[in-house]
Amino acid sequence: MYIKGVAKKDRKTKNLVTRLNPNDIAIICHRDLDEMAALSLADKKVACVINTEKTISGRYPNRGPAVLMENNIPIFEVEDANFFDKIVEEETIEIDGDKIIYQGNIIAKCTYISHSKIEELIKLGYDNIEDELDKFIENTLDYAKKEKSLVTGKVNIPEIETKIEGKHVLVVVRGKDYREDLMAIKSYIDEVKPILVGVDGGGDALLEFGYVPDIIIGDMDSVSDNCLLQAKEIIVHAYSDGRAPGLDRVKELGLNSKIFISPGTSEDIALLLAYEKKADLVVAVGTHSNMIDFLEKGRPGMASTFLVRLKVGGILVDAKGVNKLYNSTFKTKYLWFILGAALIPIIILILINPLTKYLLTLLKIKIRLLFNL
Repeated sequence: MYIKGVAKKDRKTKNLVTRLNPNDIAIICHRDLDEMAALSLADKKVACVINTEKTISGRYPNRGPAVLMENNIPIFEVEDANFFDKIVEEETIEIDGDKIIYQGNIIAKCTYISHSKIEELIKLGYDNIEDELDKFIENTLDYAKKEKSLVTGKVNIPEIETKIEGKHVLVVVRGKDYREDLMAIKSYIDEVKPILVGVDGGGDALLEFGYVPDIIIGDMDSVSDNCLLQAKEIIVHAYSDGRAPGLDRVKELGLNSKIFISPGTSEDIALLLAYEKKADLVVAVGTHSNMIDFLEKGRPGMASTFLVRLKVGGILVDAKGVNKLYNSTFKTKYLWFILGAALIPIIILILINPLTKYLLTLLKIKIRLLFNL
């Protein structure tokens, strides 16, 4: 296999994606590539991916590699720990068989990850899932003891300008199938006009559909500057010790924000905010709600999510996967049925109208005279 292209590299895949162009060679450092990261790479139509980590280790059945294969994007792995430093971004590199060539020199050996190898490791991941589940449950219970304040009410909810009480709130996370799910509930958004809350990149997801977020909440690591500038209100998620890494970025843009100090994930506190501000209903799109989701996010447990959903469950509707509830195409025969049904009353009205009956009688006589009937 021979591939030539411009190299783009980043140890964080979500940062790299923003700089990629079609046919670039994406160099990543991403162990157990998750599905969302793979979809973002596939959307950019890269020529191939070079990973300095195990793209699929077999620890659990991560879907990322299969997504790239389905989109005909080859995956290569490099074991050289110094490989990142050997490549200058925007320079052209070549992959020839198992060799990576830069400026005419072979700088590393690579291994092509075949479809059969991916299937083998996915099977291994399913074999290991029980052990991972045991660890996951233990970590969840351990963290639940530390994060129980999310349920007991010992979290300080910031005062916000957006009026939520008595309204519907749509919380959007840029998770799996978020586009399809937003499309499926678009009529609900247009008719009900819920408060729109984007969790980090979920704000950009709303912009994709032409909606301006009322609130952006998160650590600001995956939301665009454009989205932050358009959002009506910004809430920065801070760690339990008060550190808020995303605050500097907001300040650099000259924007005001509120701080929400809380354990757990940003999507957890988005749900909690809506609940504590007395939302009538909370609709969640793209949120992470199962073990595989959390393993792909690099979290060993889901204590905060479990606790928050336990608290807000009475008003929470999870729209993740709603697009699959009804996935039918409109068939032409249905159109003919509709037209036929619409014509029946029209025909009846025509036939019972005296003027129409007179015209039809004249037409009948004319036809008989024409054909000597």
